[in-house]
Amino acid sequence: MSINWIAFFIGLFGSVHCIGMCGPLAFAVPSLHTRWWLIVADKLLYNLGRIITYSFLGLLIGFAGRQLWLSGLQQGVSLLTGLLVIMAGIARLFRIRLARNKTLSVLLIPVNKSLKYALQHKAGHFIVGLLNGFLPCGFVYLALAGAVNTVSPLTAARFMFFFGLGTFPLMLLATISSGFMGPAVRRRINSAMPYLMICLGFWFVLRGLNLNIPYLSPAKQQSATAICK
Repeated sequence: MSINWIAFFIGLFGSVHCIGMCGPLAFAVPSLHTRWWLIVADKLLYNLGRIITYSFLGLLIGFAGRQLWLSGLQQGVSLLTGLLVIMAGIARLFRIRLARNKTLSVLLIPVNKSLKYALQHKAGHFIVGLLNGFLPCGFVYLALAGAVNTVSPLTAARFMFFFGLGTFPLMLLATISSGFMGPAVRRRINSAMPYLMICLGFWFVLRGLNLNIPYLSPAKQQSATAICK
């Protein structure tokens, strides 16, 4: 399975969680149109904004991943990422509360203020979608953990694009129908999320082990530094 398909399925399954967390924000942006196709266009713009932001975040973290790859640290990063994701999945499975990151909360103050300003001044669905992509989300972090394990910024951006694409179908349906999926259904699907996280964590670990298994655990490539020697 291609790494981009893995990103897509992270987004697809994670979008069930997104409906409950980000859905209310999308519902809070009223459409100024009455024709159904214009309302759908607004919701498309909202989701397009999210996907663009996810791709941008992937591009940024891809530069970090590229430096790690050039430094020969990619294997260790993949192993560490896998272990952290497994621990996060186990913590969620057993309902263990993790300490909140105060630094992250401070960094997100400008995003929250910008969102509030955009909603108050009716900036439109696209702008709100762009800002929404910066909000903290466990599945975005999970996808970024996968993106940092890619070999280039463009690959990481593409990984996050496919993640955003995976969130697209359910989020579009939810924003159009104002929440077609009931809380009971979301709870049932959310209960499977820790298992998905643990499986992905093991996949990151396998990638770090470089077992020469295509897609699952590919052999380590020579870094550009090594090639130049």
